[in-house]
Amino acid sequence: MRQESNLLRNPVLEARRSTFNETLLSARRTMLLREILRLAADSFRASKTRFLLTALGMVIGTASVILVVTIGLTGKNYILGLLEKIGTNSIEVEYAGGGATASERVRYTDFLTREDEKAVDQQVPGIMFSSPVLEMHNRISFGGGIQKDTVVLGVSPQYQQIRNLIVTSGRFFDNTDDSAHIKCADVTQLFAKERYGSDDAAVGQTFQILGIPFTIIGVVKESMDDYGQSELADESIVIPYSVARYFIGSERVNDIYFSMQSLSEVPAAAREIVRVVQSRHHANSVYKAQTLKDLLTTAAEVADALTAILVLVAAVTLAVGGVGIMNIMLANVRSRIREIGIRKALGATYREIKLQFLTEAVLISLAGGIVGCFVGMMLPLSIRLFSGHDFPVSWLSVLIALSAAVLVGVIFGTVPATRAAQMDPVDALKYE
Repeated sequence: MRQESNLLRNPVLEARRSTFNETLLSARRTMLLREILRLAADSFRASKTRFLLTALGMVIGTASVILVVTIGLTGKNYILGLLEKIGTNSIEVEYAGGGATASERVRYTDFLTREDEKAVDQQVPGIMFSSPVLEMHNRISFGGGIQKDTVVLGVSPQYQQIRNLIVTSGRFFDNTDDSAHIKCADVTQLFAKERYGSDDAAVGQTFQILGIPFTIIGVVKESMDDYGQSELADESIVIPYSVARYFIGSERVNDIYFSMQSLSEVPAAAREIVRVVQSRHHANSVYKAQTLKDLLTTAAEVADALTAILVLVAAVTLAVGGVGIMNIMLANVRSRIREIGIRKALGATYREIKLQFLTEAVLISLAGGIVGCFVGMMLPLSIRLFSGHDFPVSWLSVLIALSAAVLVGVIFGTVPATRAAQMDPVDALKYE
């Protein structure tokens, strides 16, 4: 007895026994899972129509999630693309007042100058284009004794790139025109239409600003409607700054525009531009830099929020599909009561019965999810292939849809599986 006790206490034998038991348990679990999958496959083959109709709800639900995300991303890119046409890389610097007291602020002015623009161009890296903006208002004759108060802007040739202006007829004035003080002008489409009838008819025509003749060399329009937020009004005239400055007799400008190479550089560049400008002026003068980055960020956040709401709405379809799975599985349990009783009589445990029916529910949900993801991916990819339009497809939405399908199968398959596992084997065997 003492020898047998020593053998039992032998750590080597105990380690071997523990390893054997773990191996046996692993093999039993492997066989159990294989048997459960086989039983699930047999159940699906026995009722193919019911299986397909049950999975159809998950197909629609997962495809809806992917398509909603695709539509949301497409709308987001479209909105951001429109905003970028306004000039999201641009920075507008303006004089906001100065003076320590109210009386000083009334009489004290420290306007921006062309020298400020040159200083910023030299000291701030990443600037692609820059232009001063000198805004004036003049009464322009439109013929027939009609005169209108018209905005006249004195800018540099780079103003076209900064504001993304589209030349519909003729050309925009260049550096040669600016340096030679050529009295030329570009006008907006509305100005050309109301005064001359069309864009082409306006090019080459001459009109006067304060008695000085200017020749129209081009007609321009903005790349998108900014809803009155631009200094470029419906009826506007754009002339070289070198000519416009003679109308006011000084070097001051209302604003200075800068365009950066990328949107990510805008916030830091705006702060640096203000610092450079401030260092060149009176300490009490205030200068502000305005950008469209905040507008772009807000638009992106709104688009993401709308997409999230639409995804939640599409998730209702998944929930409906889950309810369908639960109802079908409850009917499935009811029709297989004798099978459950036989399995329990042969030794199947509560855990095994529950896992069997839960696995069937998850497989139905997952199969529908895989087909739904395929359908949801194929539609935008097919449109992209045949139409040439770029529809963004989010692989994250595929992962979310598949995860949601599995989760729906687990949640809505638990009730039928639990009901099957709780059946009394004697009552189940007596069931007719």
